Amino acid sequence: MMHASHHIQSYCHVRNGSVLLNGKTIFESAASDWKTFSKTAYRQLDMDHSKFFKMDTLSKLAMIASEPLLRSEPEKNIALVLSNRASSLDTDRKHQKSIEDPELFYPSPAVFVYTLPNICLGEISIKHRLFSENSFFVFDTFNADILYDYATGLLNGNSAEKVLCGWVDNDNEKYGAFLYVVAKNGIFTHSKKRINQLYRTP
Repeated sequence: MMHASHHIQSYCHVRNGSVLLNGKTIFESAASDWKTFSKTAYRQLDMDHSKFFKMDTLSKLAMIASEPLLRSEPEKNIALVLSNRASSLDTDRKHQKSIEDPELFYPSPAVFVYTLPNICLGEISIKHRLFSENSFFVFDTFNADILYDYATGLLNGNSAEKVLCGWVDNDNEKYGAFLYVVAKNGIFTHSKKRINQLYRTP
């Protein structure tokens, strides 16, 4: 049985103090630190989600990267397939530090809740009211092959109308995100080669 080809509808990068949508800068900050950048990006992108400031860094990064792609998206059956290298290591360190702190009687539950990388998927789903399948993979490096195969399987199996895929990774002050939406129509044919090209776009 032949399936219709799919396309990359739109894509977003968050890196080096900038947010780019389809290759064009939509927000840029001179701030070198993540905390200042994320707060400014939240306001400039008019995200309107008060819980944002309580989230861990990984969830904030995923929210900032997904916002330009989903804010005007009418489709709600959008599966989420994200990945990274560091898992929730940044939050895990904070959790471990709170365990070792002699002044605390118990670890902070506000930190503990984010010690799984897939929590960011839930935050995106809540913000954009998505009720769909989601998966989070941890790879040594960006893996376009698995993202392509997984998204294609979901679409061909009618498990979703669209799929938000990509990479959201942070470790200390190092952060970077590349997300893209796979759909029936779009600006590029959905292929492993194209995904890698867009990921590496300067």
